[in-house]
Amino acid sequence: MDIRILLFLQEFRNGAGAFLADFMAKMTFLGEINSAIVIMAIIYWCFSKETGAYLLMGWAGNRLLNGVLKVTACVYRPWIRDARIVPHGNAITTATGYSFPSGHTMNAATIFGGAALKKELPKAVRIALIALLVFVAFSRPFLGVHTPQDVLVGAIGGTLMMFLVLKVLEWADKKSGRDIIVVGVGFLLAVGVAVYAGVKPYPQDYDEAGKLIVDGAKMANDTFKGVGFCTGILTGWILEKRFVKFSTTDIPMSIRASRLVFGLLIYYIVSLIIAPAVKSWISGPVGILLSAYLQMFYVMFLYPLGIKLFEKSENADAVKNLA
Repeated sequence: MDIRILLFLQEFRNGAGAFLADFMAKMTFLGEINSAIVIMAIIYWCFSKETGAYLLMGWAGNRLLNGVLKVTACVYRPWIRDARIVPHGNAITTATGYSFPSGHTMNAATIFGGAALKKELPKAVRIALIALLVFVAFSRPFLGVHTPQDVLVGAIGGTLMMFLVLKVLEWADKKSGRDIIVVGVGFLLAVGVAVYAGVKPYPQDYDEAGKLIVDGAKMANDTFKGVGFCTGILTGWILEKRFVKFSTTDIPMSIRASRLVFGLLIYYIVSLIIAPAVKSWISGPVGILLSAYLQMFYVMFLYPLGIKLFEKSENADAVKNLA
C-alpha cells in the first residue's frame, strides 16, 4: 500500500512540473539537521533563551527516539524496497540511515510542532507553524525518500516528545536540583541507546550478485550522531544554567545581530572543519559521537559563555568611558 502511494505521488510529481517539486525540496530543507540546529541556535542566542533551550532539549529527546526506532525497525528506504521508486533530484543525498521514522519530520516536529505547543504564541502563528510541519512531512514522500507511515510516526512521535519535554522542564524549574535529575536520566538513556545500537544484530540481506544490500553498522551511524547531539545539549544546558546564565532579555537589536553573525560564523567552523577533523582522527562510532557532541556543546555552552564574557567586558569598558 505504501509503495503504491509513493508511485502515485511520483507520477503526479513528474506530471506537475518542476515548480511544485522545487517548492517541496525547499520545504524538506527546513527539516534537515543543520537547518534545525541553526534555527534553534538563533532563537536560543538572540531572541528567547527559554524557548531556544526548550526546543534544543526537545530535539535531544527526538534524536534519541528517532535513533532507537530506526535501528529497531531496520526499515529499508523506499527505492531499496522497490526499484520503481526514483527520488527527486538530490533528495536522496540527505536520506541517511534507515527509513522509519522520518528524521526530517521529527526535526520539523521539534521546531514547528514544539513551538506550536507554546500557548503564549498567537493562534495564527501556531496555525502557521503546524502548516509548516505538515509541509515538511508531506515533502518527504512527495520527493520519494519516505513512506507515509515514516512521516506520520515522525510527526506524531516528535510532537509528543516535545510535549513531554515541555512538562519535564516545567517540573525541573519548580525546585532546585531537579535539573541534575533531568540531565542524569538523559545521559542514562543516551548511553543505553548507544550500547543498544552498537551490540544489536542487523539484517543481512544480499542481492543476486551476493552483495550486501544495506550495511546495518553504517545505518547505525545516525543513531550514534543523535547520542552525541543529545549528550552535548544536556551537558551544555546544565553548565550554562548553573555557571553562565546569559540573557536574551532587553538587549538591543544590534547586539542580537552581532550574536547571530559571530555565532553562526563560529558554528560553521566547528561543524565544517573541527567536527569532520575529529571524525577523521577518531574512527568509528566514537568519532561520530564526539563530533556531534562538540557541535551542540558549542551551541549550548561555549558560545553563550563567550557572549557573557565579551558583553561583560564591553559593558565594563563603556562604564569606564563614562567615568
